[in-house]
Amino acid sequence: MRLLLLLTFSVLPLLGASPVYAVAPSPSALSALDRETAALERVHSVVVAHAGEIIHEHHQGGPGVASPANIKSLSKTVLAAITGAAIEAGVIESVQQRLVTLLGDQVPNGTDPRVGEITVAHLLALQAGLERTSGSNYGAWVASANWVNDAITRPFVDEPGGRMLYSTGTSHLLSAALTHASGETTHALAQRLLGDPLDITIRPWLRDPQGIYFGGNDMQLSPRALIEVGELYRNDGVVFDEAGNGERVLPEGWVEESWQARGTSQWTGDGYGYGWFITQLAGEDVYYGRGYGGQALFVIPEREMTVVITSDPNPPSPGGQFQQRLNKLVEGLLAENGE
Repeated sequence: MRLLLLLTFSVLPLLGASPVYAVAPSPSALSALDRETAALERVHSVVVAHAGEIIHEHHQGGPGVASPANIKSLSKTVLAAITGAAIEAGVIESVQQRLVTLLGDQVPNGTDPRVGEITVAHLLALQAGLERTSGSNYGAWVASANWVNDAITRPFVDEPGGRMLYSTGTSHLLSAALTHASGETTHALAQRLLGDPLDITIRPWLRDPQGIYFGGNDMQLSPRALIEVGELYRNDGVVFDEAGNGERVLPEGWVEESWQARGTSQWTGDGYGYGWFITQLAGEDVYYGRGYGGQALFVIPEREMTVVITSDPNPPSPGGQFQQRLNKLVEGLLAENGE
């Protein structure tokens, strides 16, 4: 697997001074990470990268660090990257393009006129305004005969661009929009526009009854592959080969836009951008994606760090407090690194 090799750094204000690189976590900090991880039996793997290099891997169950794992709703973060890559490739125009334009004749008759106001940006930020398909509504939604029609015809509980309403149905509408606009499956787009440049394999995953790849759930990526996705964002949407040559995968400015809070999680209070939650750990700005059961991808730009955690994705859910315990694992690395 090709790692992203660009080393970001801050330059000392003194003319002629050598660049200063963020210090990598110490061996003692990584040993402490392993001990704390061992207490979380649900966790399968933890992978830590610093300045473009994987510096630590810990595996204690489930698929290995190089094996595909079900990343559950962390798929929303990957879907956001696919969308950015589709914009860079000209598959869709911009985040301001409207859902109905992309779906075309796939929009059901009799939908609420406000559906015409929903943009790609609203879908990325989970601000469509439609009733959620997650939570207590999830089972009925995935049991429906047409997931797209079910999601798009739900009643509005807010205006497009209003509150963040965590809903996998909203992400699935984005997958459908990508499919109908491109004439390719979401999986084909994912591998061509994201997997190939990052030199990772994205396996096919679950489809709905109409053949649309599940938007926002059940993607299969290895922890090492997720490191590459995180590094792509850490390097501002550019991937570098071993010779240091860069290829822009995401549009210029995409990462900054993605990491701008457009809504707030009602469960954690963290901000939410385009597929990424936004928080602070140990005084550092941290951007993360998360999935059911303990799947997580963290990017900490100022520390030049990317961290991936995968866990048992099967019910029962350990609940939101488990995510806080994963946050503590990363916080421990950052706190030690800052001493």
